[in-house]
Amino acid sequence: MFHIVLFQPEIPPNTGNVMRLCANGGFRLHLVKPLGFDISDRHLKRAGMDYRDLINVTVHEDWPALAQALALQPDDARLYALSTRGRTPHTAPRYRAGDILLFGQETAGLPQWLLDTVPSAQRLRIPMRPDSRSLNLSNSVAIVAYEAWRQHDFEGALAP
Repeated sequence: MFHIVLFQPEIPPNTGNVMRLCANGGFRLHLVKPLGFDISDRHLKRAGMDYRDLINVTVHEDWPALAQALALQPDDARLYALSTRGRTPHTAPRYRAGDILLFGQETAGLPQWLLDTVPSAQRLRIPMRPDSRSLNLSNSVAIVAYEAWRQHDFEGALAP
């Protein structure tokens, strides 16, 4: 339904948690190299690899490889970049199936050159208190992915 992209993730447990989230929500996960860990890292396995058979994960060599694989166009309306430098609340868009949710590195976020390729209205921010720096990567992915899925009435979820 939605594509979750982690751009050069660094911390195995965060990626493992996102893998688990994607398995449970039916999201496709894309990892853009370089990764800050080996995909077989024991921390990654502990956090999410037991869900590996339930998830579609693609590792891309770099940003151009991901852009080609997802047929991204300049100013693509399907791409939303999450950043503390964004101005639009993550709840503002009306997400559509196939949208791409892009998240940056744990320590640096998304590089400016990449943010500059995303229209300003699609640079999203999760509301935080003014004295906070940022949220944990896997928490951020969960917040935004579940908002997008909520807008689709949790299509495909287990019935209550």
